[in-house]
Amino acid sequence: MNTLFKINGLELLLNRFPVSNDANLQAWDASDEYVLSHVNDLALQSANILLINDTFGALACALHAHNLYWQSDSYIGRSACQKNLEDNQLTPNINYLNSLEQPTNALDLVLIKLPKSTAMLAHQLQQLRQVINKDTIVIGFAKAKDVHNSGIKLFEKFIGETTTSLAKKKSRLIFASVNNEQTSSDENAQLVQWPLAKHNFTITNYAGVFANTQLDIGAQLMLENIPTDLDDAFVIDLGCGNGVLGLSVAALNEDAKIRFTDESFMAIASAKLNAQNNFEQQSRFEFDWHDCLSDYDYDQADLIICNPPFHQLKAVTDHIAWQMFNDAYRTLKHGGKLRIVGNRHLGYHIKLQRIFDNCTTIDSNGKFVILEATKY
Repeated sequence: MNTLFKINGLELLLNRFPVSNDANLQAWDASDEYVLSHVNDLALQSANILLINDTFGALACALHAHNLYWQSDSYIGRSACQKNLEDNQLTPNINYLNSLEQPTNALDLVLIKLPKSTAMLAHQLQQLRQVINKDTIVIGFAKAKDVHNSGIKLFEKFIGETTTSLAKKKSRLIFASVNNEQTSSDENAQLVQWPLAKHNFTITNYAGVFANTQLDIGAQLMLENIPTDLDDAFVIDLGCGNGVLGLSVAALNEDAKIRFTDESFMAIASAKLNAQNNFEQQSRFEFDWHDCLSDYDYDQADLIICNPPFHQLKAVTDHIAWQMFNDAYRTLKHGGKLRIVGNRHLGYHIKLQRIFDNCTTIDSNGKFVILEATKY
C-alpha cells in the first residue's frame, strides 16, 4: 500500500517490497526522516552521495537531485528502490552497488543506516574506509535503541572520531570525522570459517549471513533428513544462506544439479565460495541473487528445500514464507516436492495444506519440524 512520505518540501508515494497492506509497515522510519532533515540543513549542491542500507529507497527518492551510489545487500531492497523511484517518476543519476562493490568517484557524503548485524557494519565500514577522504561527511543513523557502544566503536576504529546526536523521535545520528591516518584492515577480515563435520566441509561466511558462526538448530535437523534418491534431479535451495542444505544434497546425490537462490548478496557469495571450496565439479551448481522464485518458469524443479525466515528486517511477518511456498508450487514439476524446516509454533503445515492440498511430517523435535508437500 503506497504511503505518503513528506520530507524537505517533497511529497513521495512509497511502498515496501513485496507490497504489504499492513498500514504499520511503511517504507521509511523516523531515523530516515531525521537524517534527511539534517542533510537538507547541509545545503549540498549536486553532491556525490553514497547511500548504504537505504531499506526501501526512501533516501534515494528524497535525494534524487544528487549523484547517487546506492549500496545494499538486499535484492528486495534494490527492487523496492527502483520501483519507488519509478512510481514517483524520478530518474536520478544512480549507480547500484552490491555488498562487495565500491564507488569509483570521490564522495562528498555517506549515509549509512545501521544494519542488523554488527559483523555487517564492520564489513561496510571497512569497505568505506577505502573510498573516503578527510573531506567526506560520514553520517550513520538508526533508531536510538539500535545505536550501541559496539557500533560507535566500529565507527571510531574504521573512520575516526565519532559523536552522536541527541535523540529525536527515538532516533539518533552518528557523526564520524574521517581520520586520514586511520588504516583499513584486511578486506577479508570479516570472513568467518567453521567446520561442518557431517560432510567434512569447511563453511565460509561473509558478514551478515544467517548462522554466521555455526550451524543453526533447524538446519541441523534438516541435514538429518536430506533425500538420497535424487539421481539427475534439479534441486533448488531456496533462501540458501551459506548453502549448507544445497551442498548437503550435492554430497549425498552425486548427479543432482543444485541452484542456490537468496535475496542476500552476501549469502549467494558465501554459497558460491563454499561450493568452490568443497567440490571439484562446479558445473553442477548455479547461483541466483533473487527475490524468492518470483519470475521462475513453471514445472522446473524436482525438489525445493527451504529454511524460510519469519521476519523482514526487524518486523515479524509470514508474507515471505507465503511467497516462498507459492513460488515453490509454481516452480516444481508435477510430482516434485517442497521440503522445509520451521519452528513448530509457526504452523507452516496449514499454509502448505492450503497451497498443495497435502502435507506430511518427515521429522520433528521439541522445537522444529520437517514438512514436505508434493505438487500433484
